Amino acid sequence: MTDFSELAPAKVNLSLHVGPVKANGRHDLVSLVCFAGSSAADTLIARPAEHMSLVVDGPFAGDAGPVQDNLVLAAANAMMEAYPETPPLAFTLTKTLPCAAGIGGGSADAAAALRLIHRAAGNASALDMAKAVAPRLGGDVLACLYAASGVMRGEGEIYQPLAAVPRLPALLVNPGVPCPTGPVFRHFDEVGSQMPPHPMPRPQHASAPHFIDYLKAETTNSLEAPAIALVPEIGETLDTLGRLPGVQLARMSGSGATCFAVFDTIDAATRGAKALKTEHPDWWFAATWLGA
Repeated sequence: MTDFSELAPAKVNLSLHVGPVKANGRHDLVSLVCFAGSSAADTLIARPAEHMSLVVDGPFAGDAGPVQDNLVLAAANAMMEAYPETPPLAFTLTKTLPCAAGIGGGSADAAAALRLIHRAAGNASALDMAKAVAPRLGGDVLACLYAASGVMRGEGEIYQPLAAVPRLPALLVNPGVPCPTGPVFRHFDEVGSQMPPHPMPRPQHASAPHFIDYLKAETTNSLEAPAIALVPEIGETLDTLGRLPGVQLARMSGSGATCFAVFDTIDAATRGAKALKTEHPDWWFAATWLGA
């Protein structure tokens, strides 16, 4: 068996409409999701081995927590329990995405592990089992398993790939401040909001300008205001992005703290990254295509 490699791209919530808390303490949601290109992705390599193992390196390895708690191993162990033909693999994760940042880094890593196990097993039934296992690992894992633009529903257990999402030149920015998901949702619950309607993009939205107009006019991120109330740096980041030349839309992804700006060109996004790196050397940046 040869070595296998998979990118684990950043997940970006172009929209995130959240419903009220349910009896189980969770929330239903509707989210239009897309994925970044290789400039905003972790890398996971799998090699044949006698047992499952994981080594983590890269600039954010120190923030990824204990190896035994990593979602890559959780995904591998879940597959071994559900699918006895799962081959043992030695994983190496290069962590270049910030952790707990609202871009599904851990979920993307888990999904990459599921894809690698499918490839190593070499049969379609492994992929079917990966799709069944993914929602048990976290709300974003099924979407990250597809790694293609689509609509997430429920608690993340329903994912519908969607072709009507154009490629968007963008800049991802994380100001390097913690923004724990739990407190953001609790703050959201205190407001008692209902889930706003979320119309799906139509064929006439397929061009980037029309699609951006649709996002601005008809969608939102329900968690943006509560996240800013808890972490004001997110609002400052959005204001900073909004002042860059060529920006068409600036919004927070997920529950924060990563924000994204959609530009008119990828060159404008790259220039924006260079300008902000000079002003904010401690921030994390990635100019990339969304929907790549």
